[in-house]
Amino acid sequence: MSNKENPPVTSEPKVEGIIAENGVKVAEQSSIDSLNQRGYGNKEKEIFTLTFYEALYLLDKQMLTVKDKKGNIINFQSLLEKYQKVDDNAWAHYLVYRDLRSRGYVAREGFGNAIDFRIYERGSYGKESATSLILSTQEGKPLPIEDLSNAIAQSQSLKKDLILGVMNRRGEIVYYSVSPLTFS
Repeated sequence: MSNKENPPVTSEPKVEGIIAENGVKVAEQSSIDSLNQRGYGNKEKEIFTLTFYEALYLLDKQMLTVKDKKGNIINFQSLLEKYQKVDDNAWAHYLVYRDLRSRGYVAREGFGNAIDFRIYERGSYGKESATSLILSTQEGKPLPIEDLSNAIAQSQSLKKDLILGVMNRRGEIVYYSVSPLTFS
């Protein structure tokens, strides 16, 4: 018997994507169908794109191979650096996304600048609407009151719970329920 370590075995299909300005493009139809059923990616005009945080998550889980336009393989760190060029809060967004997925939730892209993620309860994706909205930030980083106010207004208008996902200094995610305070 060999004492060599075996690579992790996953029941998930291995997907190949090409890096783009706004994420990672996937072309193979069977991969697109599989990812779409699991709550990953968006299809617009026949182009299926994973967001950067989705691609980072799938890359970390060894379910995705990312290549550049020349066919060179992109590693996790390079993909993260590309993501950080378009999002100052990239690391916090990825960690919140990874934490939600690891807890069994399907996290989909939020609405505009006010909301980062829509959260679907376990087993409800594709059957019911999102139950909560997530606004993610980092501990010690200022969160403009306008952003918080807009997020609260948006969550109220959609009749969803607003949750603040805060990445603390150790990289752990702490969740806070947010609601407006009204005085009688």
